[in-house]
Amino acid sequence: MHPNRRELLRGTWGLAVQGVAQTMLVENKKGSFRFLRGIAPYSSGAAAMESFEVVHATLLPAPPYRKGLEVIDRHLQEQRRPAQALCGIELRSPRPFTFQGFGEFNQGYVEELKRRDILFEGLNPVARTNVAPDLEPPSEVLLYGFSYTAPAPRSPRTFVVAGAGELTGDRLDARDIVRRGDVSEAGMREKVLQVLAYMDERLRGLGAEWGQVTTIEVYTVQNIFPLVKTLLLPRLGAAKIHGLRWHFARPPIQELEFEMDVRGCRRELALSG
Repeated sequence: MHPNRRELLRGTWGLAVQGVAQTMLVENKKGSFRFLRGIAPYSSGAAAMESFEVVHATLLPAPPYRKGLEVIDRHLQEQRRPAQALCGIELRSPRPFTFQGFGEFNQGYVEELKRRDILFEGLNPVARTNVAPDLEPPSEVLLYGFSYTAPAPRSPRTFVVAGAGELTGDRLDARDIVRRGDVSEAGMREKVLQVLAYMDERLRGLGAEWGQVTTIEVYTVQNIFPLVKTLLLPRLGAAKIHGLRWHFARPPIQELEFEMDVRGCRRELALSG
């Protein structure tokens, strides 16, 4: 795609097309990780550099996201890690956004990262998943978890892949939702296949494979149980031994029905939010 066309497709919200392949790894030495170019609100994924590992942390309970960022600030300081070590964020929203509302929220979110000097040469290196719990949704956006790099001289490859929903095509537009409005088994199959293709692509871009994945998370309120045995698990390769974490939640934008993210981490923490 011509660079000028890609810029046009970003639209007024600073968003690029999810369907555009983002397979170029960018080296972020301050953060000790390499990341896949994504869109303005987040990268497509991040992998720790040699002699470092990606550590994942869950905040209990999940605080409002700006307060959660302050929790991250303190934790990184305690671990003697720079702000730039942050490589993944997981948010929980009250409800799915409209496309415009998603862009408006992202503007404030990116400003928080800029304030911490986390952006790298104008690019956002931090992978992100943002979903809306369907049962007892929060009253405001919460910060559920995060990932960061830490020294680990003998660590195998560790990484975090950003969440992806079933958008495709040349526009960030509801008309480009795979099988829009179709939550039949056939419709959900095509949606899941689209998202699995994103996971495959991003893993390859990070130099990783399914056998190195330790956590697989899916987000939907639709009935995907018939697809677990016939489609999802067979595509996970050796990672299927870990099973799936099914969150009864909706993707971040209205009319999307299925989202997924994965990571490969050796250390999982639970921190006070």
